[in-house]
Amino acid sequence: MTASRLPLPGVEVLTADQRRVCDAIRSGPRGTVPDLFMALLHNAELADRVQALGALLRYETSLEPRLSELAILAVARHWSCQYEWHWHAPEAARVGLPDAVIEAIKHLRPPPLSGEDEVTVYDFTCELQINRAVSDETYDKALALFGPAGVVELTALNGYYAMIAMTLNEHRVPLPEGAAPQLPI
Repeated sequence: MTASRLPLPGVEVLTADQRRVCDAIRSGPRGTVPDLFMALLHNAELADRVQALGALLRYETSLEPRLSELAILAVARHWSCQYEWHWHAPEAARVGLPDAVIEAIKHLRPPPLSGEDEVTVYDFTCELQINRAVSDETYDKALALFGPAGVVELTALNGYYAMIAMTLNEHRVPLPEGAAPQLPI
């Protein structure tokens, strides 16, 4: 397992601000403080704002969790982010994304999506990640299906998880003890 490029502070050395952020994360919907946030705690205010935005985008949008997790997996795969994949592939399965879809994304194959909503979220995410923009056709489909708020949320979800993937990859935040990489590189 590759070691983190960035020291992850232990709970015994946290400042009052860092401890406040950890407590906020632990008492929120995540219930725990993943190493991602331990890395971000080098700037407690940044960690706090990032975790709050993440909680909003993951747990409080108009998008169904199945669709959010589909977008998150597509972003994780685009960035080959093992850590993001490790946490979100099981969550995607838990909220109803079929194993065949998860496996296809993992292996960079077209996933067997069901329904216009899944196809639109996947196309929107792939276009945004690969082309840095979404075609008018895909945008219009997303707008018709999810409305203005849903399109804004889907775009923000893409940006947030790309930022998280970059953070995890660049600082080489390790997978949890005993976990093996799942994505073929």
